[in-house]
Amino acid sequence: MAESNIHPSVTGMKTTLIGIAISIILVFVKGIAGHLGHSYALIADATETGADIFSSALLWIGLRIALKSPDEEHPYGHGKAEPLAAVVIALFLIGAALWIAYNSLQFITTPHELPEKFTLYILIIVIIIKETMFRYVLNVGKKIKSQAVKADAYHHRSDAITSVAAFIGISIALIGGRGFEGADDWAALIAAGLIIYNAIGLLRPALAEIMDAAPSNEIVMKVRRLAGAVPHVIGIEKCYVRKMGFDYYVDLHIEVDGEFSVTEGHRISHLVKDALLKSDLRVTNVLVHVEPYEESNE
Repeated sequence: MAESNIHPSVTGMKTTLIGIAISIILVFVKGIAGHLGHSYALIADATETGADIFSSALLWIGLRIALKSPDEEHPYGHGKAEPLAAVVIALFLIGAALWIAYNSLQFITTPHELPEKFTLYILIIVIIIKETMFRYVLNVGKKIKSQAVKADAYHHRSDAITSVAAFIGISIALIGGRGFEGADDWAALIAAGLIIYNAIGLLRPALAEIMDAAPSNEIVMKVRRLAGAVPHVIGIEKCYVRKMGFDYYVDLHIEVDGEFSVTEGHRISHLVKDALLKSDLRVTNVLVHVEPYEESNE
């Protein structure tokens, strides 16, 4: 089957499963290395990765639900499961960050051993893997226009951020020696703040989509151009577009010659609908209302 014929949900699900497999391996590597290397920042990093696995599993479920066809109870399909999954992922990010921050504050005031040098090499490998995953998953999210997949990408980026912070903290602790053990914990605390910042940035567009906020002006203008290019369409009076998962639903008011018969107006409205359904905008349904054109409307 050609790539263009694969539903975006399927592409997103495959990407998510790859991320889950990699995260499962890393959570064990970081957790064991953090315990043996006396680094709470690395243990916090492993915890954040564990939250990634759970939220990615929720994303996979959300994408699978979004793939379901419309039914009697859901005539507009199940597309809202996709931005809803993005909201849940963002909330998990915030929850994981708060947990890391809470434990960091406790460890800052608790004397403990200096971290081991080998933990730095573990973190370098983790940073490279997670940043690569971030770029790969984000590219897929942009390609299929999925807020949930983009949110999952930022889970990988937040993981890379906590790893960078842990690397800096451990380096300071090792260079400073005794008395600098807390640098490791301060690094985890700073990373938690960055994760919360990224999570809030992900939460806003997902909530906007759930609330049926209008898509970008570029999408609306393209819908207007396509509809206006249909023969006998004199003008577009109203144009409302909303995103439902991966697809768009359009409500249009077109203007035609007032002398046309109802049959002719109906024919033109179907031409408009067909033009939008055949476009590359992933328009799933179009509701066209025909208005008689009047000079005063110009």
